[in-house]
Amino acid sequence: MTKGFRTAVASILLLLSLAACATAPGTGRSIFTGGLSQEGEKEMGAKEHPKILAEFGGAYDDPKLTAYVESIGNLLVQTSELPDLDFTFTVLDTPIINAFALPGGYVYVTRGLLALGRNEAEIAGVIGHEIGHVTARHSAERYGQNIAATIGVMAAGILVGRPGAQAASTIGGLALRSYSRDQEFESDMLGGRYLARAGYDTAGMAGFLSQLQEKSRLDAELAGQPGKADEFSIMQTHPRTADRIEAALAQSGEQSARGDPIVGREIYLEKLNGMLYGDNPEQGFVRGRAFAHPKLRFAFTVPEGFRLYNGSRQLSARHPDGAAIIFDRAQKDYDGPMTRYLQSVWAKDLRLSEVEALDIDGLAAATGSARVNTRDGRRDLRGLAIKYDTDTIYRFIFVTPPEQTAGLSEAFRRTTYSFRRLSEAEAADLKPLRLVLHRVASGETSAGLAERMPFDDFRLRRFLVLNGLAEGAPLQPGSIVKLVSE
Repeated sequence: MTKGFRTAVASILLLLSLAACATAPGTGRSIFTGGLSQEGEKEMGAKEHPKILAEFGGAYDDPKLTAYVESIGNLLVQTSELPDLDFTFTVLDTPIINAFALPGGYVYVTRGLLALGRNEAEIAGVIGHEIGHVTARHSAERYGQNIAATIGVMAAGILVGRPGAQAASTIGGLALRSYSRDQEFESDMLGGRYLARAGYDTAGMAGFLSQLQEKSRLDAELAGQPGKADEFSIMQTHPRTADRIEAALAQSGEQSARGDPIVGREIYLEKLNGMLYGDNPEQGFVRGRAFAHPKLRFAFTVPEGFRLYNGSRQLSARHPDGAAIIFDRAQKDYDGPMTRYLQSVWAKDLRLSEVEALDIDGLAAATGSARVNTRDGRRDLRGLAIKYDTDTIYRFIFVTPPEQTAGLSEAFRRTTYSFRRLSEAEAADLKPLRLVLHRVASGETSAGLAERMPFDDFRLRRFLVLNGLAEGAPLQPGSIVKLVSE
């Protein structure tokens, strides 16, 4: 390749880079956007919005709560560098604790996160942080990083005479996975700026972080893995610490509101009164070791030591020692013997042994086992398929390390035969959990109030984390606390 040709390629790349640079409104920083305009970001967000709704259970159906969250968001937007951008604020109907933003002003908070909040200032801090991602154009910057990686690999391919599209795709995918720590810092700085301008108590940002960390510790304890709180933390996708938040607030260029900054505890809690807590009826209910689905009308129980986790596509139960149960619904119809379904349709790529036809609560079923190699080592699998009706097959996969298989055989057998159909009356009696408010009376304690909540374990810890209370701290008579009730 001639020197002149290499110079021409370099010049083209330079021109592309210059043409694709922009100034981020929030920070004033020059960023490489890959040519993605703000109008393009809006189109991108609008395209992805329906996918987010489908993934996270849709928008929560509470117009008053939605209007309240929108009012907080719109107030903060008016203090931002993009006051004329038409933001869309959505409360997602999921117990997952999360908040995030799409390009073009699409901001999401989950009802699981709202349930954990203690006041309006804390939630305003979360929303302000997500608005900061939009005004700093972090999505456009990540898009630009992807384009830059692609250009770089293409240039390398031209210069050395080999294609680089596959490498570009890989590098670009890595660049788009999550925000960097610097971007999270910028969003905290901008969120703090918007909070202060709107008159909120900026201390809520760091305060809510500690609340999130306590919930992560509780979730790790509930899963029987108390030493792995980080694996249950929202901080995996939002790398932040209290010190970094305080440093970001100091660089925000705004002082906290003087006098009495807005905290908004009681008004916030009032908006949560009656909100769904935990599973939505459309996804069934976890109650200790039991799972029941009022809409699809079935129920079953997992063995002692297993903890159930409900998801939009499947249900799982996990044991701290590595065993697991995975439950789902078949995606296609089948008409024929269940043993043939097991061997020729569902597990056709496995060499099954001990294949057996079963009758479970009057329903045709089949089971079979196999030993497979996984990234975690060798595992024994037992599949169970149950023909519920002409259109529906429910499936269990029982997973064990080989040394645990014999010991769990009887427990898994009991789970197999615990599957049953629910009557209309039984289904109608199943009610979702909801948040309710309680005004503390003189002499009431955290332990006493926690006993009112419909959980089999960790009642006190759940109560303390839900309300952001320290263990042993006395309750103030007349104050409002959150409880979970059927």
